[in-house]
Amino acid sequence: MKETAWKSPSNIALIKYWGKYDVQIPANPSLSFTLSSAATTTRLKYAQGKGVIKVLLNGQETPTFIPKIQLFLERTRALFPFTNQMDFEIHTSNSFPHSSGIASSASGMSALALCMMNIKKELGLDIEDFFREASIAARLGSGSGSRSVYGPLAAWGKHSEIEGSHDDFAVPFTDVSDVFKTFQDTILIIDKGEKTVSSSLGHSLMKNHPYASKRFAQAHENQSRLLTAMLDTDLKVFGEIVESEALTLHAMMMTSKPYFILMKPNTLEVINRIWSFREATNHPIYFTLDAGANVHILYPESHKELIMRFIDSELRTFCKDSSYLCDQVGLGPTPL
Repeated sequence: MKETAWKSPSNIALIKYWGKYDVQIPANPSLSFTLSSAATTTRLKYAQGKGVIKVLLNGQETPTFIPKIQLFLERTRALFPFTNQMDFEIHTSNSFPHSSGIASSASGMSALALCMMNIKKELGLDIEDFFREASIAARLGSGSGSRSVYGPLAAWGKHSEIEGSHDDFAVPFTDVSDVFKTFQDTILIIDKGEKTVSSSLGHSLMKNHPYASKRFAQAHENQSRLLTAMLDTDLKVFGEIVESEALTLHAMMMTSKPYFILMKPNTLEVINRIWSFREATNHPIYFTLDAGANVHILYPESHKELIMRFIDSELRTFCKDSSYLCDQVGLGPTPL
């Protein structure tokens, strides 16, 4: 069998994408930080065959992943017409623990898409734009995976102020102050349990949500304001928008039918401690959340030493097993 490999990062959305249309089309635009350390490494072995798939996670055969891979291959058949004539052995591993508040589907699907693009290139098939096609393919496996193809920031979904933005793929975004290109992300592990609501279910609940249209309009407006704030190095406005987006995501879940509360008591305690510390010291420390209980703490690299002392002294006690992960904005995927 031949082999190709990529290491692709996860990402954390600043403007949240929540709600989608078929197939994997976002109901609103999103903007994300590409992470550096949190990444998936995928080695794809392949040979002529009949479409047999084998998946190994951390060296252990994991047949439960096969249906998701099959769906990915079906959706991307137009991009990768060779896949039903090959056998695949997928060796994948994450640099972060399972259920840590980091989107492994984004990093995993982007890594797999990039490996497929390598095969396409080796076969001599036409490629108009390597990374754009990889972003399209990653999106068909995991919507947020479209953004993991680029760094330090990526935008997905049509937005009037981002040239070339598209619903089918993400685009790299660099028109920001340099301070944001080295922003830190310390991820507090509040809860290590499985997600109580899958992303697919969460997105589907927006279809008949009473506040959906207002939310989608709000995302466009917030993204416009965020772009200005990041260009002008306006950390205060940046933080206000990012925190509001995180809380709005959870508000949508709490007001859907059925409704869910994804935060835990310690999530709220951490948020209140961050607010109190920021008010008392005026240091630029902010939070965001994914669809779960864990907290991403965002701050400039220049404040890292001081804020890490605060995290260790006041926030670590609220983490499961006192655990947290340290990361920062990264440059995107790398071939191996």
